[in-house]
Parts: sequence; structure tokens; C-alpha cells
Amino acid sequence: MATHLDLEEQEQLDELKHFWKRWGNLITWLLIGILSSYAGWMGWQAWQSKQSAQSAALFDTVERAAVAGDLVLFERSVGDIKSKFGSTTYAHQAAFLASRIFQEKSRPKEAREQLQWVIDQASDEGYQALARLRLSSLLIQDKEFDAARKLLSAKSPEAFTPLVDDRLGDLDMLSNQPAEAVKHYQAAWKAMEPNAQYRRLIAFKLAALGADPEASATASASKPAQETSK
Repeated sequence: MATHLDLEEQEQLDELKHFWKRWGNLITWLLIGILSSYAGWMGWQAWQSKQSAQSAALFDTVERAAVAGDLVLFERSVGDIKSKFGSTTYAHQAAFLASRIFQEKSRPKEAREQLQWVIDQASDEGYQALARLRLSSLLIQDKEFDAARKLLSAKSPEAFTPLVDDRLGDLDMLSNQPAEAVKHYQAAWKAMEPNAQYRRLIAFKLAALGADPEASATASASKPAQETSK
């Protein structure tokens, strides 16, 4: 004999049917969207992992060619990693290495182009800032001071600010502006960690200009206190 649903169970079933009739399609499409997003994310992760592995292998070829002095293989490998895996950190590292190699081989134009590529293509602000610093050095070597200063005026991560100030101080010195150089060197010296080795070099530059970084820091710290007491 068939078992009949009691009235309460029948009401619950009717409510469920009514709910599904009203919201079923929406729920189904939401689930499809969620599952599609998850599948897409998993696919993206797999693609990223594959990109990283392939770019790492190609970067190894770049390094080996650089050590062996095989410029033909080196240039081809650098071109390949930039064209195929341009968004990876390995491509950016390859460009930095290529810039150094080209500079050593007296090919300044190619050295600049590699650094400019990092500035234009890297999504990491740290890589961009480092490329600007290195490119500014090449510009300074070629006495293109205005171009170097313009390059350094771009916004950089806070960690690079002392290095930018130091480089601007060098530009001021080369432009015969010692007072401005002192300001930039002092800013760089104050912003660096007390135990940083590079800080000693900046202190040496200040000393050569007759400026005492310790005295500058003390004066800056005491000035607000003096103003408050007035």
C-alpha cells in the first residue's frame, strides 16, 4: 500500500516546488557562474605555473650564454624570453643582464633600450624604479643631465627614495649646484637605515662639500622643538 505524505510534508514539498519554480533558473545560472569562475581561476593558475617554468628554463639559457660569452645565443634568448614571457620577472631580469652585457661590450644604445623596456613593460614598481636608476646612470655618463633628471622625477616606491635623492645630488654636483647637492645628499642620508653601508658613501660626499650629516640631522630635529617653545 502506498504511503501517503501527511499534510505538513505536502505543504513543505509544495513550498519547495514554488520556490524552485521562482528561483531555480537564477540559482542554476549563479552556480554556473561560480563554477566557471573557479574553472577559469584554476586554468589561470596552471597557465601561470607553465609560464613561470618555461621562462625560468629560458632564463637559464640566457645566463649560460652570458657566462660563455656566446653573444649570438645570448641575444636570441633575451629576445625570446621578452617576446614570449614578457610579463614574467625572468624577462625583466634578462633585460637587466642584457643591459649590463651590452654596456660592457660598448653598445650603449642597446643597453639603454633594455632598461627602457623594463620601465615600459614591468608591472612591478620596484623593477621600474631600479631600471630608471640604472638608465639615469647611463645618461649621466653621456652627460645627458636633463634627461636623467626628468627620468628620476617619476614616482618611485619609498624604499628607492634615498637612492633617487643620492643620484639627484650627483646630478647637482655635475651641474655645478653644490648647495642643491647638499640638500639631496642630506635627504638621502637621513632616509637610509643607520647601519646601511651606502650611507657611509653619502656621508663622504657631504663631507667633501663641507657638510656634516650628523649636524644636519640634529638641527632638523631640534628646530620643531625650538619653534614650539616660542
